[in-house]
Amino acid sequence: MSDTLQSLAAIVGPKGFIPEAEARDWKAGPWPGLNTRAARAVLRPASTQEVSAILKVCHEKGQRVVPAGGLTGLVHGTDSAADEIVLSLERMNHILEIDPTGRTMTVEAGVPLQTIQEAADQAGMFFPLDLGARGSATIGGNIATNAGGNRVIRYGMTRELILGLEAVLADGTVLSHLNTLLKNNAGFDLKQLFIGTEGSLGVVTRAVLRLFEKPRSQTAALVAASDFEGVTRLLKHMDQALGGQLTAFEVMWSDVYEVFTTPPANNRPPLPHGHAFYVLVESMGGDPEADAARFEKGLDGALAQGMIADAALAASLDQVHKFWAIRDDVVQFIRYGSFITFDVSLPIRAMETYVAEVKARMAERFPGSVMGTFGHLGDCNLHFVACPRTEDPAARASVEAIVYAPLAAIKGSVSAEHGIGLEKKAYLPLSRTPEEIATMQRLKSALDPKGILNRGKVIDMAAAESLY
Repeated sequence: MSDTLQSLAAIVGPKGFIPEAEARDWKAGPWPGLNTRAARAVLRPASTQEVSAILKVCHEKGQRVVPAGGLTGLVHGTDSAADEIVLSLERMNHILEIDPTGRTMTVEAGVPLQTIQEAADQAGMFFPLDLGARGSATIGGNIATNAGGNRVIRYGMTRELILGLEAVLADGTVLSHLNTLLKNNAGFDLKQLFIGTEGSLGVVTRAVLRLFEKPRSQTAALVAASDFEGVTRLLKHMDQALGGQLTAFEVMWSDVYEVFTTPPANNRPPLPHGHAFYVLVESMGGDPEADAARFEKGLDGALAQGMIADAALAASLDQVHKFWAIRDDVVQFIRYGSFITFDVSLPIRAMETYVAEVKARMAERFPGSVMGTFGHLGDCNLHFVACPRTEDPAARASVEAIVYAPLAAIKGSVSAEHGIGLEKKAYLPLSRTPEEIATMQRLKSALDPKGILNRGKVIDMAAAESLY
């Protein structure tokens, strides 16, 4: 073992050190092939002080470090190479404080999202961030990627849910501002440097989360629409009818709905196949009886005005969960072989034309391929599941070009909520200007001059070094 590894092993102790021989098998994420690992070691610190000591040593030695959360990311943001160290905060998994009066929760970065949701619920409070990988994803990873998920239309991205933050810089410096105040304009808001920057500027160790009063009602319906205009009208209509209580507006194109509700899928269709679009509408409020009446009145109005053709209203919380189970069952596309997932954002008014263009180009380039479309339409966020059904190794690059190229002209984003990582780095210039990318590189050079943190992800360190 090298002197560097010996120093690092001494910091974390036997429970916190996984040697190279075991690193590859240390932990697997839920998505096969998305977390390539060949590290010198995996380090599992138990405190901010240990994280600081680790990064100080790595900075001095020029040792590259890859921060890792729950490994649920979809853009190869935690891939590691044989000469790198993986830094996992899975042992820093404690909820430190819940303050129902101040409506905050202070946590370590390794706490799984679902654990936070359940702890808030037990305290009579509500933490609204929610996504399919809630059981594995950690809050540190959510913060590093500025995770979105299912309730952005009402509560915003992770960024809007963080009041205070503690992070460790590449040289071991600890920046700790565990602010619990909703309003605090005292100087630069440094926490924003670490939210959504994918571990490239610092390692998040603790956070103060914003809680909300626990909703007393949760109402949902699955509705069918015959055209995209009806879908967009329905979004505005239900948002107005619910008076700010709309929490989700999820749209499935017919191709996706059919895959999610036909065998071998376990889910069965609450509405018959044959409609162009299927929309999951959800609201949360404080008066179960009045909220249900308001929701039904909104649906009745949508039916009367021809926005929707059919609707299935959830009669219980169990049925609400079943509607969501349909929407989340992306793995069903495995029936068509290997598939590629996409996460893009664009103006709602441009979606119909954009989707039609992408699907037409896909069918032309890959006859017999499958291209499913769904997503958080109320958040301007669409997901594609592309199955080119070919063994051609160049297929992925071709599919990426089909999906990403049209976004530049319509001011879209190649990443709505998944981040950039390695997978989308080449396409970042489609969504960000050269001046913006240069500024990102300057920040990287300023906070991580040796380029040891998640090197090669998001932006190229070589370009950053050339600035000085």
